[in-house]
Amino acid sequence: MSELEVDERSDAVAGKKLLRPKSHDSSKLRTPHSTLRISPSIVCLGIDPGLNRTGYAILARGAKGPVLREAGVIRSTPKMSLAERVLEIGQGLREVCAQYQPEVMAIEQVFSTGEFPKSALLMAHARGAILYSAADCNVRVVHYTPRQIKKLLTGSGKADKSQVQRAIANELHLDRVLEPHDVSDAAAVALCHYYSVRVVVM
Repeated sequence: MSELEVDERSDAVAGKKLLRPKSHDSSKLRTPHSTLRISPSIVCLGIDPGLNRTGYAILARGAKGPVLREAGVIRSTPKMSLAERVLEIGQGLREVCAQYQPEVMAIEQVFSTGEFPKSALLMAHARGAILYSAADCNVRVVHYTPRQIKKLLTGSGKADKSQVQRAIANELHLDRVLEPHDVSDAAAVALCHYYSVRVVVM
């Protein structure tokens, strides 16, 4: 199992400790969960969009399969206006793209629902900022449905989050599951793209 090298630092806004990589100069809103000290070519940036927290995961192609370079969340400040929060998400994502220069961004396809219209609208704002940032950084965007992601990782399109988390930890040879769900969902869509592309190439 790979060991994750991280620091625990107090977060003034959240009032709790977060996992951050050592020697990483991140902004106060971008809080990486884990990094590994290797430098293979970058393959994919996985994104789990959200206005409060957007999860991200950077995967690289290693000699023995996919390798997690960094994973974490980009937070917006709840007390700020909607426009300012959307800007924070976009700026945080551009920072990730500038540092790792991903070849492609993989994001979960969202379907409209009438059950939670307000949540869907807020999600749309976050996705707009994310897609704009990708285009601004010249990063190609691909979409996968939740069923595609679950099916590829677990063999079942109806798998729950805990099953997906365990599958991710197994695929990436991690000593623990990725948390929170924003991070694991971002890693899941990145892995989905990684293996989908590998199948096409072969």
